[in-house]
Amino acid sequence: MSLPPARKPYAVYAITLHGLGIAERLLSGLPGAELYVSEKLMAKAPAGALPMPLPMGPTLSRTFTAYDCHIFIISVGAVVRMIAPLLEDKKVDPAVVCVDDAARFSICVLSGHVGRGNAFTERVAGVLGSTPVVTTASDVRGTLTVDILGRELGWRLDDLERNVTRGCAAVVNEAPVLFVQEAGEPSWWPEDKPLPPGVRYTRALDGVDPAAWEMLLIATDRDIRETHRAQWEKAVIYRPRSLVLGIGCDRGTPEELVERGVAQMLAQALLSPASVKAVATVDLKADEPALLALCQKHGWALQTYPAAELDAVPVPTPSETVKRHVGTRGVAEPSALLASGASELLVRKQIYTEPGAGRSMTFAVARIPHSPRKELARG
Repeated sequence: MSLPPARKPYAVYAITLHGLGIAERLLSGLPGAELYVSEKLMAKAPAGALPMPLPMGPTLSRTFTAYDCHIFIISVGAVVRMIAPLLEDKKVDPAVVCVDDAARFSICVLSGHVGRGNAFTERVAGVLGSTPVVTTASDVRGTLTVDILGRELGWRLDDLERNVTRGCAAVVNEAPVLFVQEAGEPSWWPEDKPLPPGVRYTRALDGVDPAAWEMLLIATDRDIRETHRAQWEKAVIYRPRSLVLGIGCDRGTPEELVERGVAQMLAQALLSPASVKAVATVDLKADEPALLALCQKHGWALQTYPAAELDAVPVPTPSETVKRHVGTRGVAEPSALLASGASELLVRKQIYTEPGAGRSMTFAVARIPHSPRKELARG
């Protein structure tokens, strides 16, 4: 999975004199915002403003995918007509916010959840002192937002489409919903706030009867598709960034071998690559091309430790041979433990090589521990 190109934060569009004054307030309150102004107003625009010929279509076709949030000081109807040909999919469409010419209202028009439009609308309203207009049911009711739950913590949906709409409807309609948390941070919901009506919480997936619940929301780093098929069929799966891969490898191990080795070993352990947060190794491997390429491709951090620090960590499978070569009796196991903060491994050291490669890698996995939150019920 390659990382998508980075977007700029905000584009602001003004085509009236009043709108220009509102835009200047937004520029002051939204770091990184860029202003597009109709050409006839350029003489009165602040420094750095970008000229925008009218009609706006050609400009929007160029800018629409370049920003996270587009703020139009233009009527909603006009904006809807202009952006309609540019819409692709809710997974990639940016947020769109409209502000009226008197700055009384800030209105979320597009990508309220996945594109963070609701949050951007609140931010714009805070800058202008306007009334935010958000129509998404879960936000209006203050309940769980199924499609973006845990996103601020780095969680990802396992499938952006499967069961998400059903899950949103179940939560909004206060149907019986069970949140099962096997991994990840406990702060996905405020500790001091009761769960919404209908939602219950547990940490154990085993023994959960899917027939007792309208939907299951499951935060896990495990691949449960086959091991818990009935629960998986009825679930929205979240992938917390909860795994650390400890990796050791021979100098010059091919990138492709390491990539295939990691994929195979995660699959054998029934763990999801979407839950990997970091790769850890000995500092002698900080410049190893295969590890650098692996982390860059997947967006994983690379953490390294001195051999002496690794050697001080008790591990299940120490090796005197490894110590003779790199100064520590283990690389994969102790680095995974140190980087994760875990006291035990999820996967002990495995060795991977391929016929004729002449190189090999070692692999271990640890899960980042989090203090369990107490089971929650509607209070």
